[in-house]
Amino acid sequence: MSPAAALLLRVLGIGALVAGGLVVALAAFIAVLLLGPLVFWLAWNVLNFGSAVGLPELGFWGIVLATLFLVVAFFGKVVIAGVVFLVDPAWFHGAAELRWPEPTLRNFFAVVLLALLASRPQAHAHARDKRRH
Repeated sequence: MSPAAALLLRVLGIGALVAGGLVVALAAFIAVLLLGPLVFWLAWNVLNFGSAVGLPELGFWGIVLATLFLVVAFFGKVVIAGVVFLVDPAWFHGAAELRWPEPTLRNFFAVVLLALLASRPQAHAHARDKRRH
């Protein structure tokens, strides 16, 4: 590389731009990773959809597992179900009595949020199928 080009790269701060780009990409990835559990927590605990159907509120790991269960493919669902059955958490043996939730606006928004999480993998799969044909 010529000395003039090296000087120009130093002046422009290409290294700083690349580092800044990586930081922005990492921050976006972390935000997306945290967005799913946040949406699930909002629907389950804040909008009280869990108690509306007769299930308890979930803690951090319950929310993470439930969110992953909604967004991963079939093999991931099998692994998560296996982990829950093997670990056997206390909330798994509660005296839950499932029931249909009351038809309120709050429960409607909770179902919409959960359906939004559950529909994401299928949307990506259909987009891949359309590109193949």
